[in-house]
Amino acid sequence: MLAFLSPIIVLGIVVFVHEFGHFVAAKAVGVYAPRFSLGWGRPIFRWRRRGAETEYVISVLPIGGYVRMASRDDETASVLEGGNETVAEGVEHGPDWDPEAMVPHGPKPVPSDRWFESKPTWARVVILVAGVTMNALLTIVVSTGIFAVSGRQYVPAVVDSLVAGMPAQQAGLQHGDSIVALNGQRIKSWSDMAQVVSASAGTPVAFEIARGTQRLTVQLVPVAQEVPNPVTGKAERAGKVGAWPMNRVASEPIGFGEAVRSGWHATWAMGGSVLGVLGGLLRGTVSVSTLGGPIAIARTSVAAARSGVESLFTLIAFLSINLAVLNLLPVPILDGGQILVTVAEGVKGKPFSDRTKEWIMRAGLALIGLLFVTVMFNDLKSLVLSFMK
Repeated sequence: MLAFLSPIIVLGIVVFVHEFGHFVAAKAVGVYAPRFSLGWGRPIFRWRRRGAETEYVISVLPIGGYVRMASRDDETASVLEGGNETVAEGVEHGPDWDPEAMVPHGPKPVPSDRWFESKPTWARVVILVAGVTMNALLTIVVSTGIFAVSGRQYVPAVVDSLVAGMPAQQAGLQHGDSIVALNGQRIKSWSDMAQVVSASAGTPVAFEIARGTQRLTVQLVPVAQEVPNPVTGKAERAGKVGAWPMNRVASEPIGFGEAVRSGWHATWAMGGSVLGVLGGLLRGTVSVSTLGGPIAIARTSVAAARSGVESLFTLIAFLSINLAVLNLLPVPILDGGQILVTVAEGVKGKPFSDRTKEWIMRAGLALIGLLFVTVMFNDLKSLVLSFMK
């Protein structure tokens, strides 16, 4: 059951946290927020406590969410989100009508000082930044929790196989050898070893080896090779000795403070990998065919759930930082684009004209639409190919 519910759980948590950030910030600075929705389009479930300002909604398209905020541009926003701050015909006779509430829940008009645009530039930027901030915090919290529960996982520095003619084989390394130190510095994981070797192309490295009860020290000179960057795919020069690790994972318990530090570093690493992919797309070293959309997320969520709860939470952390980074792109409609427009208006001293905002909105819709078509094409192509195998 968890495997089938996992896409809803994963997307629901990531989107909820993002929109909750916007919602709390809007409330804190006094912006009227009549609706908090998970999903876009027509509501399929709604709830509002009598006398409360906000209606909580689950909508039909579960690929996002939004917080409705009172705005002089409400008509434009309602096209995207599925509702506005006007009273629909006949609503005043329905069960949800509240004669003491502001529109759309009642007859009272929304005061202009509670519009989003009425707030100072700093307050509007805080509202817009709050969503990505909450996603970054979610990634840190989830990553910290994983490290606190499972400890630090690593691949032990134990040799499994060797490449003929490469330095490791020529120096006499064998299957089962444990690499305990490099140049006198103790190591534990294969990644520790690989990091030193990669940076030492053409430079001798002293390998201290544990082989049963024996302790051996051998000199290896890593060979320089061109290898693709795992994120960008761009070829980079790195040292190699021609050894492969055993296919096993070990873990060591760590304290809470170390778990927090590891969670922080893991968050930065994941964010950096997202930026690396974006940079690769701009440079042309990463193909757009590698991008995935809702179907890819759903399939990955199911696979993660079947692998265990830890894998599922790891995916939540990764998608959350993805959403944070991507939302900061200076694209209209996304938070980054809105922040850019808000700051530009603050510097200008007055808002852009309705015509300018309309063109900005159209450009953003075109870019997001193109991205959506691209990722859906990739998703469907991948799905068809998987059925044909």
